Amino acid sequence: MQTSIHPTAVVSSKAQIGAGVEIGPYAYIGEGVQIGDYCIIHPHAVLKGQIEIGPENEFYSFCVIGEKSQDLKYQGEPTYLKIGTNNVFREFSTVHRSTFKGQTTEIGSYNHFLAYTHIAHDCRIGDWCVFSNNATLAGHVVVEDHVTIGGLSAVHQFCRIGKFSMIGGCTKVVQDVIPFSLVDGNPAKLRSLNLVGLKRNHFSEEQIKSLKFALKLLLDGGLNISQALEELEKVTEKTQELMAIIRFIKDSERGVIR
Repeated sequence: MQTSIHPTAVVSSKAQIGAGVEIGPYAYIGEGVQIGDYCIIHPHAVLKGQIEIGPENEFYSFCVIGEKSQDLKYQGEPTYLKIGTNNVFREFSTVHRSTFKGQTTEIGSYNHFLAYTHIAHDCRIGDWCVFSNNATLAGHVVVEDHVTIGGLSAVHQFCRIGKFSMIGGCTKVVQDVIPFSLVDGNPAKLRSLNLVGLKRNHFSEEQIKSLKFALKLLLDGGLNISQALEELEKVTEKTQELMAIIRFIKDSERGVIR
């Protein structure tokens, strides 16, 4: 498959275009953009700034990827965006470069960003995540692997979203989301284990049982977070998932949603 660039597309001579790339009508590819092999850029998509894009990504119409940070501290320094492989950016989605000189906003692989999603400066996104329509991240948010964020939800800056968790639609997140959990509401509350997500990802009954025990302590144990953490650490045979929850809570700077 040969690279195909529509005659009406605007492509900088200083952009790097890989093999088999398709660039549609009226798309804009700016200086400093590096596009990996077999990417698809639909009509009117905009890619600009210092972006390194891996292979087989797809950018739908009117998405704007790599624009400068909206952070008022940004003074025009050279900043970056790095995107892995096999991501989908649907219509009107936006992703911004870092605020700080020489630093990078990072997106992993196999993620799906639905229409009107926004990834702000200095965020770090893992792999296999789904951002539903209008899901919004403020700056410096960390999203681990296999996370689902419901439509019209917003995440406060510097929050962390633990792996295999789910954020319900129209949710306001101002603290860290514990791995494997489901949070929902405004403000967000810890509702349950993300049981459907875990089963879809083939977690064993033993793994799920361990996680149910941990979530029960955090939800219904009548304990504060320090006491719940002490009880979790008393478990003699800890699964990897239980250890992940313990480490996540210990590392939290904003506190965790309960």
